[in-house]
Amino acid sequence: MKTSRKKKKQDEKETGMLQPRLKWQTGAYRRDADFSFFLPYQFLLLCKLTETQPRTLLNDFMTHLACGSPGEVPCETAKQTLIEYFIQRGYGQRRYSKNDIRQIFREMDAIGMLFPADASEKMLDLHSRWRDKYQSYWFRKWRNRLEEQKKTKNSFIIESR
Repeated sequence: MKTSRKKKKQDEKETGMLQPRLKWQTGAYRRDADFSFFLPYQFLLLCKLTETQPRTLLNDFMTHLACGSPGEVPCETAKQTLIEYFIQRGYGQRRYSKNDIRQIFREMDAIGMLFPADASEKMLDLHSRWRDKYQSYWFRKWRNRLEEQKKTKNSFIIESR
């Protein structure tokens, strides 16, 4: 049974925790994750010298890498640099090609660019509902592409035996 949008929002208010949009958004993939880790000392020194709180820097990093920054002026150069960093570090390349990863980022950016700045509350709510549905479709599209690649690879291996 599906939980209604109002019920999810009510649960979020009561618990103070975001409810998962997708079944896998639990554990390490929770949206309201609370991390506890040691910051590299040089990173902490740099933050203090520049009067930049570590949380601010990390949130900015994640927001730009996710190609979304509603309410903020996005920095295109920073976003592109972070995308290249992501690719240079090899993230996701066991599953996708570099071109696929670049396409994933282009599509994420396209979704973020559709944010209706200065819109009415009703329009923002309508956009949010559409965006949530579209992001679920978009995620499934890329995940299913992986599954199809696995099937094709497995059938090739079986046929070549």
